[in-house]
Amino acid sequence: MQIKQFRYGADNLGYLVFDETRAIAIDAGAVADMTDFAEKHKVTIACVTNTHLHPDHTGSNARMLEKTGAAFLDCTTFAQDQQILLDKEALRVILTPGHTRDSVCFAGDDFLVTGDTLFNGTVGNCFSGDLEAFFHSIKKLVGFPGHTRIFAGHDYVRESLEIAAALDPDNPDIAGYLEKYDPLLVVSTLADELLVNPFLRYNSQAMTAKLTQRNFPCTTEKERFISLMEAF
Repeated sequence: MQIKQFRYGADNLGYLVFDETRAIAIDAGAVADMTDFAEKHKVTIACVTNTHLHPDHTGSNARMLEKTGAAFLDCTTFAQDQQILLDKEALRVILTPGHTRDSVCFAGDDFLVTGDTLFNGTVGNCFSGDLEAFFHSIKKLVGFPGHTRIFAGHDYVRESLEIAAALDPDNPDIAGYLEKYDPLLVVSTLADELLVNPFLRYNSQAMTAKLTQRNFPCTTEKERFISLMEAF
């Protein structure tokens, strides 16, 4: 299984995930680039779906469907661990409510397409208002192996790492993370995220100290995550 990232708009990122002959378009904003790539690599865009239903992710669905004749898979109808078969391999659906109630992620063999749930360097805003659900969604994602590649819905890397450095100025891993940043291919590993992403480091001494200083609840993992989201 392979994945190709496409940038569209100011900072949006969409994806083609493909096997031998079949591909799925996820957040298909870059219609022309995606279809050109599929034609060049002799794969058929068989279906189109989204990580959630915000218009910057869904706005090109109709054009992609019209151009390709693909099937539309409504992300609001997915079930946890549902399989989306390509040729011989399948993407697995991970339900990740939090950013929105309909947010989902997609797990490949060694990667995650995380939409606006988990960014490279930060996490999404909790527009659903349900921080407890967001915490459980993040727990699902951090349970993947450290080598898992993270492909997010936006490129917010520089801004996110500025915030991370302000929260944890003594973190030696932030500079190395930024050195590896490439706007032409925005990707990190889960292990990278656990070293620098403050909203995944809710168990770290540095984050606990920040919360304690500001008198935020921080006794349990859930309290620490929710407090980080509310504080910063």
